Amino acid sequence: MNEIVAIDIGGTHARFALARIDGGRVTGLGEEAVLKTAEHASLESAWEAFVARLGRPAPRAAGIAVACPVDGPVLRLTNNPWIIRPAMIPQALGVDRFTLVNDFGAVGHAVAHLEPAYFRRLCGPDRPLPDPGVTSIVGPGTGLGVAMLVRSAGGGHQVIETEGGHADFAPLDAIEDKVLERLRRVHRRVSAERVVSGPGLANLHQALAAIEGQASPPIDDAALWTLALSGEDALAATAFDRFCLSLGAVAGDIALVQGAGGVVIAGGLGLRIAPRLAASGFESRFRAKGRFEARMADIPVKLITHPQPGLYGAAVAFLRAHG
Repeated sequence: MNEIVAIDIGGTHARFALARIDGGRVTGLGEEAVLKTAEHASLESAWEAFVARLGRPAPRAAGIAVACPVDGPVLRLTNNPWIIRPAMIPQALGVDRFTLVNDFGAVGHAVAHLEPAYFRRLCGPDRPLPDPGVTSIVGPGTGLGVAMLVRSAGGGHQVIETEGGHADFAPLDAIEDKVLERLRRVHRRVSAERVVSGPGLANLHQALAAIEGQASPPIDDAALWTLALSGEDALAATAFDRFCLSLGAVAGDIALVQGAGGVVIAGGLGLRIAPRLAASGFESRFRAKGRFEARMADIPVKLITHPQPGLYGAAVAFLRAHG
């Protein structure tokens, strides 16, 4: 087998690419096809669109990363209306072998296999990720993905898929107390994902506008992110500053909970916000863990720079399952 199809299904986009396999390793990815999930009724429909673009029969093997837990007979994506029935995948996609993995589990496999050149220092000491040891992987996108990579002394690794993005949001100052109060009027329960994610910026923007007594007409998420990163709108820029603070706090909490010796920031927003993240309050909030501040300061925090770690990791997960 020289090729498989790698698939990464998120809340907004489904990505497809041919993954090249050589000597039991993923040696590269072909041209990526990015499809909007809102424009396709199902995985089968998106697969057909990908094969049409490919212009030839697809390989009969697939590594599939999905943004939800992958156990059970029916998979319901957290931020995507698609429903996937694993038992129907061979018939629906025309494959003989496939592997399902959580989307951030796939990123964990990518972190385990990618070369050090794909990791850029964000803060903390400039040293490699722990090997052996635990690396926490945190990524804001349509939702907030969290996974745990455990490298063993013998050279192996295990990826633990989690739903850590759905832990409770914890305000850390008076402004965030007010943000939480306002979000509770809309959501019965406010998770970290309601703040630290692509749509979370709009939640912050609306809450801050209400706190300051400003009008806040609805604005498209993409347009709001453009305003926030350009600095053209003061309130949008303030919301982004709050986003960075909260991302630092959440990433630090996850590192503490998982006993991590390293942290990787991934997700659809990671590379986009990289130039601003390093100069934001991310690092101060990441470290601000009371009696454990010195320990937090000694954790290397890196940004993954591979353009498609989910696709790469989905292919790695397939190889681990099928050899």
